[in-house]
Amino acid sequence: MTGELPMTFDADFPMYVVTDEESGEVLLAAEEVEGFFVDPEGESPEVVFLRAHRVEKDRRRTDNAVLEIVNRRQEKVGEYFIGRAVLGDTGMKLPDGKISSVSYRFFGNRCEYPGAAAVWRRWASGVAMEKGEWLQWPVSHHGAWLHVVQNAWFTSNHRAVRYGVDEVAHLDGDHIFTKSGFFCALGEAVNGPGGYFGSNLDALADCLSSSLDEKPLVRVVWRDFRASQEVLDRAFLDSAIEVMREFRVDIAIC
Repeated sequence: MTGELPMTFDADFPMYVVTDEESGEVLLAAEEVEGFFVDPEGESPEVVFLRAHRVEKDRRRTDNAVLEIVNRRQEKVGEYFIGRAVLGDTGMKLPDGKISSVSYRFFGNRCEYPGAAAVWRRWASGVAMEKGEWLQWPVSHHGAWLHVVQNAWFTSNHRAVRYGVDEVAHLDGDHIFTKSGFFCALGEAVNGPGGYFGSNLDALADCLSSSLDEKPLVRVVWRDFRASQEVLDRAFLDSAIEVMREFRVDIAIC
């Protein structure tokens, strides 16, 4: 899919929360952020938060900042360790009591997936994930979707193992256009909608290894494999199959 983004979700809740990891103090809670989800070449010194519900002006600096993604139920669904952060300018107070903008200087890394902001909005909506939902997003966003899946998976204290009940995972080659798409499809096939089962070959090996004793993945049925061969690197496909077979996964290519 290469068209417009799928449906959007209203952000009338504090979706982005900056906390101090050491003390647990909330420094900022805001609905939107600009300048954090950017291509590395597009990074700017400041990250700007929009429609802030609260800001701790007396705490202008921390060396242990964490940016949390919070859903409608005020539950943390994702997080990024920032490190050093310094409070900058604050905008005007809006009629509803929120602050129009608050700038921070982040000295740590940004998220290198610009599309992750839109995916996180979906994740924080509180609406249950549906099977195949990642395919509703443009192919250019599949890397961002996989990034959010991985971040959210470990933030929710899941382990890199198989939680699903089916010992057979079904992949559809017609839906796999990129390496990220392969891991999106595999994660869903193994652990359900929004599920994670590796984001690269080393991580896949880790998931397979960790699942061996309790819930091993027994078989992968890869339908329309030829379609995957037409768009994916042959070396990657060979390596993915080799990794799975190394951990005694039977591969059925259709």
